[in-house]
Formats: sequence, C-alpha cells, structure tokens
Amino acid sequence: MASSSFKSSDSVRSAAPLRHAQSLTFAEPLSMERGGELASPTVCFETYGTLAPDAGNAVLICHALSGDSHVAAHDAADSPGWWDIVVGPGKAVDTNQLFVICPNMLGGCRGTTGPNSINPATNLPYGCDFPAITTSDIVELQRRLIDHLGIRRLLAVIGGSMGGHQVLNWAARCPNRLAGAVAIATSTRLTSQALAFDIVGRNAILHDPNFLAGQYYGAEAGGASAGLAIARMIGHITYLSREAMHDKFEDDRYQPRDVHTSFEKAFSVGSYLGYQGQRFIERFDANSYIALTKAMDLFDLGRTREELAMTFPRANCRWLVLSFTSDWLFPPEQSQEIVSALLASGRNVTYCNVPSRCGHDAFLLEDDLALYGELIRAFLDTLKGSADGPPEGSRRSEVAESPPNAFNVFESHRLDYDRILALIPPGSSVLDLGCGQGELLCRLRQRGHSKLVGIELDEDALLSCLRNAQDVIHADLNRRLPQFDTGQFDVVVLSQTLQTVLDVEGVLSEMLRIGRLGIVSFPNFAYRKLRQMLTEEGRAPEALGVLHHKWYNTPNLRFFSIADFETLCREKGIAILQMLALDTEAGVDVADNPNLNADLAIFVLGR
Repeated sequence: MASSSFKSSDSVRSAAPLRHAQSLTFAEPLSMERGGELASPTVCFETYGTLAPDAGNAVLICHALSGDSHVAAHDAADSPGWWDIVVGPGKAVDTNQLFVICPNMLGGCRGTTGPNSINPATNLPYGCDFPAITTSDIVELQRRLIDHLGIRRLLAVIGGSMGGHQVLNWAARCPNRLAGAVAIATSTRLTSQALAFDIVGRNAILHDPNFLAGQYYGAEAGGASAGLAIARMIGHITYLSREAMHDKFEDDRYQPRDVHTSFEKAFSVGSYLGYQGQRFIERFDANSYIALTKAMDLFDLGRTREELAMTFPRANCRWLVLSFTSDWLFPPEQSQEIVSALLASGRNVTYCNVPSRCGHDAFLLEDDLALYGELIRAFLDTLKGSADGPPEGSRRSEVAESPPNAFNVFESHRLDYDRILALIPPGSSVLDLGCGQGELLCRLRQRGHSKLVGIELDEDALLSCLRNAQDVIHADLNRRLPQFDTGQFDVVVLSQTLQTVLDVEGVLSEMLRIGRLGIVSFPNFAYRKLRQMLTEEGRAPEALGVLHHKWYNTPNLRFFSIADFETLCREKGIAILQMLALDTEAGVDVADNPNLNADLAIFVLGR
C-alpha cells in the first residue's frame, strides 16, 4: 500500500481480481459507428444495492478513462473501489436506497470486450485488429445491459471526465431513458491542448520497441510497458492543478520518494510520476489505452452554442453539471458551455463550479467531497420517484416539483417577497438573480410557475436550493450572464442584491436584456433612522429591519437611496413602471415621502 506521499486518485486501484464482477455476452453483433463489428460482445459489470420492484431506483455510473466496473467495495472484505468516497451505504450515491450499475467500458481491459479479448476470427487477442470505437459504441453496449436488467428508465446516469462524455451521449441518444444526468468535470469535446496530451501519450506507446505493432500478447517483453507508463505519467500531470503540484512537491523538491523505478527520480515529482506509471502498467493494457483515448478524442457534440443547443432538444431529464475551479484539463468554461446549451434548450439544469485546489482529479478525491458529494446526494433525492418520468413533451414543472411547503424551511420571512410575488404575472417565466436559498423560487413554484431559474454565487445557498428541487446556476453577476439569451424570461428579479454588486449598470442592463420586465428591491440608505444615527450620533448607520448589519460585517458595497436610483434610471433610459416602498421594521407600505420613511424599495423596470 502506498504511503501518504504517494496518495493520488489511483491509490486504491489495483489489478486484484474483481470478486463481485458479473459478465454478460450478447449473441447479437455490435456494429461500430466507424465501421466493423464485434460478433458477440461481452460486458463486465458490478451492481450494488437492490433493484426496486418497479426498477425505479437504478443509477448507472460511467467510469473515466482508467477506471473499471469496481466503483466501490461490496463489503469489508472487498478491495476498495475507485469511488468509494461517493458510492455506498449512506453515502452520496446511497446504495441503501439505490441500485447502482457500473459496467467496464467497451474497449477496456477488465472483462468487457477490448483489444485483449479473443478475436473469434483468429482465436488470438484482437490487438491492433480491434475496431475503432466511439463513445456512442460504449453507450450502446451499456444500453443493451440496462435492457437485459429490465430497467426501462434509469433514475440517473452519472459520470466524470470521459464518463461525463457517456452521460452526455446517453442524454442525446436515449433522451427518454433517464430521469437525471450528472455530468462532472467534462466537456462536449476536448480542447486542442487536452487532445495534444493524448497524442503524445499514444506516441509514447506506439514507439515503444516492445509494442510489436499491438500484437505483444504472450511476448516475453510483456508489451509496451515503458510507453504505457510514460503515457500515464503524462496523463497524471494533466489531472493535477498547479496548486496541487505545489502542495505535493514544493517543500521536498530535491528529496525523491523512496521507490524502485527505472524512470528518473532526481526530484520528488519525478519519483512520484515514476511510481504512478509503474502502478498503472500492473492493471492496464496499452492497446486499451490507445482505443479509449481515441474514443475520447473523437467525441464531439459541437463547437458553437447553436450546435450544442441542438444536441439535447428532447432530453426530458434534469441535469446537474459540476466543474472544478482548478481543472485545466476539462476547464470550467467547457461545463459552462454545456449549461448554456441546456438553458437554450429549455432543460432543467443546476450548475456549480466547485472551488478546489485539486485539478481534474478533484471529483475522485475527498478534499471537496463535502460540497460536490452533497450536491450529488441532493440532486438524486429530488429525482426519487421520477424514474417512470413524464411523457415526452411534458412541461418543465412536471419534471421536478418543489417539496410541499418548501419555503417554510427558511429562517426568516421576506416581506419584499410578498410584494414581489404580487407584481409577477401568473405563469410568467422568472430568473431570480442572487436567489439565496431559493425562497422566492419555491413560492413561485407552488403558485404554478413552470420555468424558474436562480443565479447564486454562494455554494452553500446553491446546495439549499438544490435540496428544494430548484434549478440554480452558479455565477457571478459582475461578469454578466452570457449563458442566457435575450428575452429568455418574462421577469428577471434582483431582490436585496443590487447594493452588493460592483457592476451596477451591467447588472441592470443584463436584467432588461434577458427579461421583458425587471423587478429590483434594495435597502434605502436615506432612511430617516440611518440619517439620524449618522448626523446626530456620528456612528455608522444601523437599523432593525433590512439595514441591521454592523459597519464591519455588512455585505453592502453601495450606499444609495431611492432618489439616487430614480436618477440612475432617468440617465440610463430605464423606464420605471411601478415603485413600492416599505418600512420593514413596522411591516407596512410607505406612501408619504418614501425616500425618508422607507427602508426598502421595490421597482418594476422596463425599456
């Protein structure tokens, strides 16, 4: 077992026999998307939990490039799985309640038909004769497995990295076969930089003198072990972030790990990479590495937003898309492209860019599990009971409804929400900017609004929204909202948030670009009690209502009044359609001199 100095996402993986693996061989040939066929493909898979009588609790987990069917340990005597931290009794993917299926990918080397399988035409391993595979071919074999298990519709399909490609392919090819999709640290196609690393890795294998044109099985030299190890070393660098590399190796740069390896180990990072390469060749096949990286490199759902929006026109599932801030192999921008396409297609999607120092490997590590694990758990909880799903063409509100009386769980009652609700026309589509824990969205959902989306920067608040089945996008209002189309919503709400943003003009402009109407509420810093406190006591203003913050903990960056806002609207050509003023301490509306007597204002805006 590796010491902590060698800890990585590979630490728990080994070539140990898969004690609980099952195999299924199909009599029907599998035709490959790029030509050729497999006469009788076999899929190796493992299952966890118990399938419900209605088969409504089934979750398919798709592994990444170097994974296999062993996603988690089955019992205390079993070897650890590659995602033990997420899958198991009481964990984020709770096998006490869910039936989990994890198949080894087509083209792999852990039981599913791949290059090291016997070619019935020659009675020898396929080697370089194994047909080129694509993500669609991988998903087609998974679909056959799911059919064999008697599962009409999966509760969810979950996958990260290359596994995320499979999730996207499932939603595109089989849109009515899944209730939810969890796409983690993935993309609609690789960046040219990521593609370049794969090409270098394959060249390391192809130019290993022991590769023997891919027909190395049974050879004394044991295959292209050096080339495969180097390919893994290259790949492993891309899985780490600059911060992770610094944390692991900066303090002992000139003190290599004590490990036997034929690779250079003058530096600590070199010995670490050599160790990872040595471990990898114990359990992986060079031909499989070539086949699977090519499948990943060929995956391409489109480059433009318009092309991507055409990918998911019929996918009735809900979506959870997760990225990690320090991931440069599958950067957050690629996940945000997926989110934009889903929003343009009218899909139900929640997105979070998880703060992390761990790079691409973050979704396999414990460091950020408290957030990404709970997001997965909350998302699956919102799907329970929906595997039978809505009929094709159903409304968004039928896909996911808020729990009854969901807004009653909130700590405080927002008086301005009562007024804002009355200002929003029935049935309107609403985008809530700075939605907090989602109280307004929950109340709108209960009132029958179907198209509701929130924007929130705080990850804990976003998680609360997801637990209440609200669709929320993790975004910073100061960076505009390019993921939304012009006129995409009837109403855009910004409640008690404008005073906290830097780009006031930009936020207001985006509101009125995206929505037909804008509704803004904000604290009035010309409120009489604040004036008195500053002028008579010489102290930072503070009141009992919405302006209760101390000077040292206030989130407010802007200190403006009702009169200031009215002037801004005039100068920028923004039409004020209606204005309400409130005294939140007394809980009443204010008609007399609101700039003096109200501590909160609500404006309805238009162009």
